[in-house]
Order: sequence, then C-alpha cells, then structure tokens
Amino acid sequence: MSHFPQTRAFIHALKPVRLECDLLDLDIEGTVPPEIDGTYQRVQPDAQFPPRFDDDQFFNGDGLITQFDFRNGRVDLKQRYALTDKLKAERKAGKALFGAYRNPLTDDESVKGMIRSTANTTPIVHAGKLLALKEDSPPLVMDPLTLETEGFSDFNGKMRNQTFSAHPKIDPASGNLCNFGYAATGLLSRDVSYMEISPEGELLFETFFEVPYYCMMHDFTITQDYAVFHLCPITSNWDRLKANKPHFGFDTSLPVYLAVLPRRGQARDMRLFKAPKTIFASHVMNACNEGTRIIFDIPQAEGNAFPFFPDINDAPFDPIAARPYLHRWIVDMASPTDDFVSVERVSDLIGEFPRIDDRYIGQPYEHGWMLVMDPDMPYEGEGVRASGFRMNKIGHFNRKTGEEKTWFCGPQSLIQEPQFIPKSADAAEGDGWLLALVDNQVTNYTDLVILQALRIEDGPIARIHLPFRTRNGLHGTWADRSKLPKTSCSA
Repeated sequence: MSHFPQTRAFIHALKPVRLECDLLDLDIEGTVPPEIDGTYQRVQPDAQFPPRFDDDQFFNGDGLITQFDFRNGRVDLKQRYALTDKLKAERKAGKALFGAYRNPLTDDESVKGMIRSTANTTPIVHAGKLLALKEDSPPLVMDPLTLETEGFSDFNGKMRNQTFSAHPKIDPASGNLCNFGYAATGLLSRDVSYMEISPEGELLFETFFEVPYYCMMHDFTITQDYAVFHLCPITSNWDRLKANKPHFGFDTSLPVYLAVLPRRGQARDMRLFKAPKTIFASHVMNACNEGTRIIFDIPQAEGNAFPFFPDINDAPFDPIAARPYLHRWIVDMASPTDDFVSVERVSDLIGEFPRIDDRYIGQPYEHGWMLVMDPDMPYEGEGVRASGFRMNKIGHFNRKTGEEKTWFCGPQSLIQEPQFIPKSADAAEGDGWLLALVDNQVTNYTDLVILQALRIEDGPIARIHLPFRTRNGLHGTWADRSKLPKTSCSA
C-alpha cells in the first residue's frame, strides 16, 4: 500500500499527482489565437512510488511530461511518465529501488550500476524527437506525438560524455542544438564537454575540458562565437554521499567563475574569469558577444537560494539573501587579466526562471520575462515552491528602455515557468504570446494561461482549464508544428 511521507517535499503545493491521461478539447475561457499551432511540453518531478527516504528531495521525482497540443484554437492534453530504466525497474518491483537524489550509495543492490536518470527537468523537440533531459544522465528519446519512450541515446556512439545538460540552446542561426554535460567521466568528476548536434540529429563535435571544482552546472548559454558557463560553488564530495547528506551544499569559501570557450575551440582556448565575490546564480537569461566582449544576463542572489541544498558548513539559510535579482556580467576575452569588466544589477524585481524570444538566443535582445515574487501581495494558499519562493507574478523586462511590467496571478495561486511563442517566424522580437501554468492552491486546479507577451499587464486573453492540479514543474519548451513529425514514429 502506497503512503507518501508528510514531509515538505510531498505536501500542499508539492503533493504528488501521479496521473497519466489523455484529454481532448480542453475547456477554454476566452479565445486561443489560431496562429498558435504546435505543442507545449513541460515536465514535473512526480515520484510514482513513495521514496526510500522520508526526507527525499523534490528534484528526485520521476519525470511526468505534460503535452499541450494547440491546433485551430483548440487544445488537447496528453500526460505520460518518461519510462526511464529506473521507472521500469521500480514498476516491475512495485516499489522504489533507487535511493537519495544523486547518491547511488543508497540504492537497492538490484539496481547498482543502472542509469539513475529520472528525465524530469526539461523536454525539448529536436530532429523530430522529444528529448527528456536530466543533467546527470544521457538524453532519453521519446516520440514527440505519442510520448512513447524509445530509450537513452548516445547519438550513435559519438557522445563520449556520460551526461547531457537539461538546458540545451538551439542556435537560431545554424539550427544546431548546443549543449554540454558536467561530471562527464563519472560522478563528482571535474570533466565537462561541450557539443553541438545538427538539425538532423547528428553529433557534430564534442570538446572536453576541466573545471576548477565539481559543481552543479545547471545552465549555460551561447553567443555567436562562444559557449559560456557560470561556475557557482554548489558542490559535493564522497564524504557527503557516504553520510547520506543532500548531494549538493553551498560552499562560500570557493570563488565564482565565468568560463568562456570558443564554439569550435579546444580546452586550451578557454578563459576562466573570476567574479568579484561569491554569489549564487542558477538560470541564464541570455548572452551575446560584441567582438571579444561577452555580455551575460543572469538572476543573481547574494546568498544560497536553494534551501534543499544547504550550506556545506551548516550555516543557517537566509531567505532574504536568497532573493535573486537580474544582473549583467561583462567579461573580455582580450583582457590581460581574468577579472570581470563589470557586474551590474539591472532590476529591482525578485525574479527567476528567465525566458526570452528563443529566436534571439546568443544575440543582442530587447525583451525578457521571468517569474517574479512580490512578498507584499496577499496569499491564501498553503505551501510554496520547493525553493520557498512564492512566485505570484510574471515580469516583462525591456532591456533597451529599462521599462518593467508585471501581471499578478491572484491571491490563491502560484505560477510556473513562462514560455514565449512568436506570432510568426518573421514576427518582430517579442511579438507573440506567453504561456504559463497557474496553480490554484485553494481550489486545487490548474489553468494554462495565455498572455500577450508585450502587454502582460492586461492579463490573460485565454485560460485553458485543467480538471486537476499539476505538480510544480521545472521547465518546458515550445515546438512549432513545422518541427514535429507528420506521423508518430511508433505508428
């Protein structure tokens, strides 16, 4: 008999859903623009079985993928688990076999040596396939129409890295999927590789390099000429794993770096720039280069923003220092020193989960959006996100004018990561819509809202009502109909 622990990661806003379903023609309030034609896929960590440890991490749940199919103003929903090797073994056993988050020392003996992926961080369509990603594992390939699982991929034996980041970037100029993987040669290793995969799915090259210390390299970005990686000391070691402590801990004694690698360069071509002080940063908004100068925009917090990955020396969590604000970092590959040129705070909004018009990845851009926490707004629900943040607004940032606008979701709800959709392939930057899931913590239902991207303050033009509540998800992506196969690969 299943019974989930009544701990923070499994109650209130984080209560598991565990629902696979197909729903046709969802109830819509307002009008869905008929130009929205394609699929929005997002994923939530959602453990199918109660965990082996009551204090399990939210991030350790199995990947449950929700796909919204937009066509002719109507929306269908399909929700399926990513059938990882982990989940297949546990379904056969009827119970959890894999232990603590990223700690193979806590696994049942029967699954020792298996790929531990939960495929629960980002789903993205590329080369006619859906890749379900978790940064400690190779990509899991799924059918982008049926969500049937095909299996893990190493790109026909060409990928030597054991891992594949959950934050790839598709270069709008070449169509290449650009990505990296850390802990490339084994758990806790300092080896990393950068790679690019063609629009047809062929791995074109893979470049290995070493970083100063093992850390959670959760995100990165590209510019026209460079791949750019921020290194923040969310780190680990075997002693932590042997003691069954949370895999990661924040180490304030280590510096922060910005590592810049020429896109076709080798390890010897990489520059490591040292930040003025140790801060916390996770997701990247965007970057571009003007010659040798790299401009890098990222939400930055003065202290650790992950309470579930506590200070490595057990310092108490500081929720005020954990608040992230958008910053701009600038470094110069032509500089004779390894110092930052500048670090500038560019917003007073508390924000994370940044998104842009993806047609401007790696290029100068004007518009960005983020989830925003306004602690002064009322809240009537129970529980918060895993981070402890109450993400109750979406913010729009005009990087050229400095203007900021927000939309408040109401006192009963929390918002998940937004997704931009352009009105057409050749529409001006930002001319399109935002999608975002809004979870009502009082009624226990979720709406998928559509906002005009440059007028978010006007509120939703449509609400797509779900007859259940989604669990707090991590990331999602949009696939235009032209990027999807005409028929299912498994048909």
